[in-house]
Amino acid sequence: MPVRLDSDVPGWTPRPAPATARPAAVLVLVAPDRNGPDGLADPDAEAEVILIERADHGHHSGEISFPGGGADPDEDPVTTALREAAEEVGLDVVAAGVVVVGDLESFWIPVSDYRVHPVLAIAARRPQLAGSADEVVSIIRAPLSAFVGVASVEIVETTIRDMRLRYGAYRVLGHRVWGATARVLGQLGALLGGPAG
Repeated sequence: MPVRLDSDVPGWTPRPAPATARPAAVLVLVAPDRNGPDGLADPDAEAEVILIERADHGHHSGEISFPGGGADPDEDPVTTALREAAEEVGLDVVAAGVVVVGDLESFWIPVSDYRVHPVLAIAARRPQLAGSADEVVSIIRAPLSAFVGVASVEIVETTIRDMRLRYGAYRVLGHRVWGATARVLGQLGALLGGPAG
């Protein structure tokens, strides 16, 4: 998480979302990077994670994130994550053989006041994707290996919204992935990397 360098105010430490925070969900989709002749994942395929570069509007303009967004009334996190992925990247869960396998740790994003629930899923086939012109600049198929084991974390010092910050980031296919997205990817990498030693 970012740390303030220009103030005695501590960095943003994870803390519970207030009761008024808006519910949201993101889809953490692990998919094969290619299919075999039978239409299923090639046995030698590498795993990739589907990320998006957001269009320039709203709190998270231009950032790299997972497909996802705010929940509709009375919508559970899985429904929200799958609906948003269909809207933002055209994910067809049936065609890709998507299976939801669990959850990752929820977190609160104070700047947008969302309580975000990451939904972890696996695709049996490489999904055919197309980004929504209104919401997505590009779809990033990031190699899962970039986040597992001894994955390289870049330490960045920069100014954002008049605050001098230091944070850790992953460099992925020419993009800098940081903040909540990097936190979820780090959690995924630790989960899949197994115990150290």
